[in-house]
Amino acid sequence: MMIHSLALPPSDTEVDAWLAVLASAAAVDLPQLPPPSRVEVAGRLCVTPARGRPVLWTAGAGEGTGEGEGVAALLLFTEKGNTHTAFLDVLTVRPEARRRGVGTALWDRVREELLADGRTSVAAMLDLGGPGQAFAEAMGFENVLPMAWYVQDVPAGIASPAGATADGPAQPPATPGYELLTWYGLVPDAWAPAAAAAHAAMEDAPTGDMDERTQTWTPERLHILQQLILDRGGDMITVAAVTPEGEVAAYTEIVLPDPQGTSALQYDTVVVPAHRGHGLGRAVKRHMAAQAAARHPQLRRIATTVADENAPMRAVNEALGYRRERGVGIFQIKL
Repeated sequence: MMIHSLALPPSDTEVDAWLAVLASAAAVDLPQLPPPSRVEVAGRLCVTPARGRPVLWTAGAGEGTGEGEGVAALLLFTEKGNTHTAFLDVLTVRPEARRRGVGTALWDRVREELLADGRTSVAAMLDLGGPGQAFAEAMGFENVLPMAWYVQDVPAGIASPAGATADGPAQPPATPGYELLTWYGLVPDAWAPAAAAAHAAMEDAPTGDMDERTQTWTPERLHILQQLILDRGGDMITVAAVTPEGEVAAYTEIVLPDPQGTSALQYDTVVVPAHRGHGLGRAVKRHMAAQAAARHPQLRRIATTVADENAPMRAVNEALGYRRERGVGIFQIKL
């Protein structure tokens, strides 16, 4: 089995070959989902991640042919406190090439890279019940954070609580004592310190037995990670509930990896502990759905992951119409 390392950034031909592998696998493994977007795939391959050093491999035909049977992408964290671990972002094999040793050959190369770089563990997010879970468990991975994907449908002309639709401005839901602000792209400089402080409230979110350590949020780190989304061709919207004193009491983020696509990813939703119990989580997420639909009328689906043990966020999502779609987990192996 021929395994090839890709130079960074990969060529257009290499991006297309990578996309073909992902699309082939997704059509069989997750036929209910929209196919992978070239904008998103190209962005992730061609724009260097902010948190570490990427390494890419393809398996199959000769190097540079534009053909392949499998792909793997590894992120070696370079941020302080996480240089002992890594994240396996992709290890995918075409359905017709499975059970021929392609995945094992790719994993052997990944493991070789991890050990050579002094890593003691690696994690990956995998759908439960699929070929990825079976393969990972055969290699020795364990599910250290059970989660699930939850999906909210976004109908055309979605209405905000005040009755506005995607064709007109949406009025914020009632949040006495708080103002709802919407930011497109980077959080404004004036609000970045308060937004970073609110992000720190994510430290009480479940992380299971993951080796990866939570990083300290600063305005600079916030902007770097948001800029990465934009540089990769995506769009990002943040809705925040703020106090008259200038504190970000709650926020939610949504990302369209492909702004022309029909799907979005719900990123973090946080309510600062001192402001919990006022319905702010529901308020910011409800307002976000209306704002996102107004900015992207073609949007039809918002997906998010929630840890099984995070009962409060699951309750918020259920109240907003999210439905559980499929199980997923963070799988990890100690090397």
